[in-house]
Amino acid sequence: MLFPLHGEPMNTPNINLAELTEQFGTDAKCRKALEQLRWKDGAECPRCKAKATPVANRDTFDCDSCHYQFSVTAGTIFHDSHLSLWKWFLTTALLCESKKGISALQIKRTIGVSYKTAWYLCHRIRKAMQEVAPEPLGGTVEIDETYVGGKKRRWRPSSDKKVVIGIRQRNGDLRLIHAKDARSNTVRRIIEANLGSHVEVILTDESTIYPFALNKMQRDKHRTINHTRQYAHGDIHTNTVESAFSLLKRGIVGTWHKVDAKHLPAYLDEMCFRFNNRKNPYLFRDTVIKLINATNLEYKELTATIQDVA
Repeated sequence: MLFPLHGEPMNTPNINLAELTEQFGTDAKCRKALEQLRWKDGAECPRCKAKATPVANRDTFDCDSCHYQFSVTAGTIFHDSHLSLWKWFLTTALLCESKKGISALQIKRTIGVSYKTAWYLCHRIRKAMQEVAPEPLGGTVEIDETYVGGKKRRWRPSSDKKVVIGIRQRNGDLRLIHAKDARSNTVRRIIEANLGSHVEVILTDESTIYPFALNKMQRDKHRTINHTRQYAHGDIHTNTVESAFSLLKRGIVGTWHKVDAKHLPAYLDEMCFRFNNRKNPYLFRDTVIKLINATNLEYKELTATIQDVA
């Protein structure tokens, strides 16, 4: 049974911030929660997988076989962090519950850390939220493109817009992909990577991109809506994916204010993860599990590596 000492908050649906603070207000409580999430049958050595015994008066365990000493955070994203675990938990909950995202500046003010720490913390949580090898989309699928970025100004003649391709399965998942351009070849690669053979209908607007971006089988299932005349004709519309674009742009304009092209994929992953799990009552617990299993994102990698786009 999970969390018998804390009223089982991670088995309780839709935990709020008041309950979170009460149940996980200290590092000791957070460590206990991580232990029970990571090891269902007791502590296990990360090296030889043998059982381990707690070391008295310390937050470590001693392996019964190889005598390697370790803590519950060993080998996780929490391991090299000097930040208190309860601040990790609180920030994770805020990112999960903020429909339009939350800025690093707001995290800085809320948990009392520097902006650099808050920014790095948010990006590490976003990294854990990234879906690895998601299932291909099927059924009825809407596809559209949008542009995010600055507007033209007198002192900035080029708008430097970034292209985002949105793919939304009706009553299913959302994918937001940062593309280098909106040409048919680029969109074709994105569609092939995200759509499965079980697609029944593909809905787009009448942009000239899509007839050339779809293969023959997909073109037979392709339906379009002319937005100069109407926004919906029965079930033929792209309103579902456009509503996700609206949410994304409210997050960029109202919350993050500015998103660098290098980090745009991370923000898109965060938005998709939260959107696809919006009906998950155990979202906070599941996100903490993803943090436990995630690989660490070093600060030098975050600031130096330019992420490739599609």
